[in-house]
Amino acid sequence: MNPSIQDPVVKKKVEDLLSRMSLDQKIGQMTQSERMECTPEDVKNYHLGSVLSGGGSAPGENLTADWVDMSDAYWGASMEQDTNHLAIPLIYGVDAIHGNNNIRGATVFPHNIGLGATNDPGLLERIAQVTAKEILATGVEWTFAPTLAVARDNHWGRVYESYSEDPAIVSSYSGGFVRGLQGDLGTDSVVGCVKHWVGDGGTSNGIDQGETTLSRAELERLHISPYYPALEAGVLTVMVSFNSWNGNKCHGHKVLVTDVLKDKMGFDGYVISDWDGIDYLTEDYYQAVGMGVNAGVDMFMVPENWKTFISHLSSHVRLGTVSMDRIDDAVRRILSVKFAYGLFDKPRPAERSWSNHQSFGSDEHRQVAREAVQKSLVLLKNQGNLLPLNKGSRILVAGKNADNLGHQCGGFTVAWQGTSGNEFIEGGTSIWEGIRGLSPTAVLSRDASAAMTNPQDYDVAVVVIGERPYAEGMGDIRSGDDVIIEAGSQIKGALKVLEPYGHTLELADLHPEDLGTITAIAEQGIPTVVVLVSGRTVIINRELEEATAFVAAWLPGSEGQGVADVLFGDTDFHGKLSFTWPKQTRPTINKGDENYDPLFPYGFGLSYS
Repeated sequence: MNPSIQDPVVKKKVEDLLSRMSLDQKIGQMTQSERMECTPEDVKNYHLGSVLSGGGSAPGENLTADWVDMSDAYWGASMEQDTNHLAIPLIYGVDAIHGNNNIRGATVFPHNIGLGATNDPGLLERIAQVTAKEILATGVEWTFAPTLAVARDNHWGRVYESYSEDPAIVSSYSGGFVRGLQGDLGTDSVVGCVKHWVGDGGTSNGIDQGETTLSRAELERLHISPYYPALEAGVLTVMVSFNSWNGNKCHGHKVLVTDVLKDKMGFDGYVISDWDGIDYLTEDYYQAVGMGVNAGVDMFMVPENWKTFISHLSSHVRLGTVSMDRIDDAVRRILSVKFAYGLFDKPRPAERSWSNHQSFGSDEHRQVAREAVQKSLVLLKNQGNLLPLNKGSRILVAGKNADNLGHQCGGFTVAWQGTSGNEFIEGGTSIWEGIRGLSPTAVLSRDASAAMTNPQDYDVAVVVIGERPYAEGMGDIRSGDDVIIEAGSQIKGALKVLEPYGHTLELADLHPEDLGTITAIAEQGIPTVVVLVSGRTVIINRELEEATAFVAAWLPGSEGQGVADVLFGDTDFHGKLSFTWPKQTRPTINKGDENYDPLFPYGFGLSYS
């Protein structure tokens, strides 16, 4: 339990306010809309407890000043008090999952898969502290992070949001990251939200929002265990997962949400749904509202249908299908978080000390991100000690991801599905720019195939290859519709199906242009360093064979300079695989499995020393 929530002064304030609230005001607190679907006037008139920005949803020119102005307008509306309205400050939420990745000019950290390879909990806490400051610079108070998924199948489109296939690494990070975000709940803090409760990383065939079939003991060992350190650190909110467990959707799962999380584990903050998460419980939306509330969800992320949600929940209470005790419990939890965080005592966003702060995207913040990049890289092959590179060598840089900040940042960066090119990521360096900064004579080939290269001109080549950005189900790898049919038959409720990223994990089939570039250079006798930018451990057998040296760079974020630092030996390789690297698409393998025969085992990573 969180000591701040249990503070007698906080409890007294909550009960006093709760006793003065009407049903409409209570239900409003349980409702979260998306900024494009509600106005400040709506916040006041419907007593809304929260507003969020979905991926890519940004005010004005997407600068910190635009965000502060927007946050200030919503906050001001929530604090207008009259005979029909109580002054209850709104809390604004964003998906700041690798830095405040929504905003132009933000410091974008490596995605979690890379951070898992660092095995450095202290670094993670510092990353969270920087992220908190860059969130506060926008006048916002709440981030839907950290993700505590333990990804067990690299076909899943959200593998990069997971630190590891091993719950031990995820557990070692969760408490520190929460402390980094929330601190002492003072001026420098934001509200954290661990997600997704629970089992999102364990779905069959890695289907996003699919079915996780496990015993209660295995669910506890693999997927629940990382939540304990986060709860001990006092995390204030938890987000429910889209997946089902043994056929039953988590959004309607009273045992998981109420009996396990709240009662057994002692979580006393509030539980929020995922984006339209209750919609998939049943085709009858009215029934879905009742199911979600009665399961123990306290606040509902209903971006577009929020008015219908309010109407349906009001009807449920009048008819007795949702009790007033359940409503009061939900609102008590929401108010407790707002009081514990000091939201009632904070000045309006425009007057807060961190709003529009000059540290946003600063060199100081970017140095932390650069360190994270350096420590995340994993050296898989270094034939003939080709690495580290000599800064005086004649270096050819090639590959579609060499000079592409959008690709190296991945999904959930400025836009939901990420971006391509260098136009939208302001500040930082591409991997090419990092190399050029340390070796000014390096040359970038804009020819994707590098076919026109003269081998006499170069001593070595660096070829940067890999995936393009994706997020959520649009990153899934599915061999065919049969896996969707199988999952659908196991779930009580609906399954949201998006177009997958591809049908195979073999990089040579997903992106044949990459192998083409490597081969074109290697066949000319130029020793080749391959740098892979990817959100998962894709099948790289053919690319690895052609390469002289091979580096897994994951999704390093905005500070490509960190990649160059290690390639040239300014720092040594530090990263170790937090995910098993498979030889083939199937069967999926994880540390500890029988017949464990990977391409590279969990924990592998070479170094110069």
